[in-house]
Amino acid sequence: MVAAACGHRAGQTPTPKPTAPLPTAAIAGQQVSIFPLTLVAAEDSLHWETALADREASLARADSIIGTLIKVRAPEVVWVLPAELRRAARRAPSVATDPDRMSTSLLRAENLDVVPDPLRSQLRTLEAIAGGRYALIPAALIYRRPGPAPAAGQPAGPDPSAPRTTDHPPGLAELSLVLVDVRLGRISWRTVARGAGDDPWSALTRAVKSLTPGLP
Repeated sequence: MVAAACGHRAGQTPTPKPTAPLPTAAIAGQQVSIFPLTLVAAEDSLHWETALADREASLARADSIIGTLIKVRAPEVVWVLPAELRRAARRAPSVATDPDRMSTSLLRAENLDVVPDPLRSQLRTLEAIAGGRYALIPAALIYRRPGPAPAAGQPAGPDPSAPRTTDHPPGLAELSLVLVDVRLGRISWRTVARGAGDDPWSALTRAVKSLTPGLP
């Protein structure tokens, strides 16, 4: 997989790469598993601790948004949602790893082209049970405050819970996604989908929608 580098001057924040659309033409008609998210985090300056306090509930809600939108907006692919993957793992508990317990978050590292073991063998085993060759893996969901980071000793910005004084949403969702060919153990596509919103879920919804440009 070839990654394009973004040039920038020393001391400047690199310009984020544009979100790459889902490569649906390459996987149309094939069964592709969407794995559950295992990592969600937010910058303290967003003050979204209450919304994300229950980790299991946050992961479940994120899975629902990701799976529902992708399935509706890219119907040319036969998507297998996280709930179906969990059922597949339960059918063979002696050999299959629970997808919620896999170390899929490590795939967010941009320098990874090959899935390391034991994750590689875990993915291959579960996909052999569930069927299909490809896995779409949300490796991480990170919420940040839009705009440049504040200088040391400076306030992080207005409290998002305070009355709005601008038209800019307070939070930016960054969803790291990879498409893995589980037979080869290689990452064939990766991107970071971004979307801004007044709360975690509207921001994530906009991020997922950015994967299918041209649709409302």
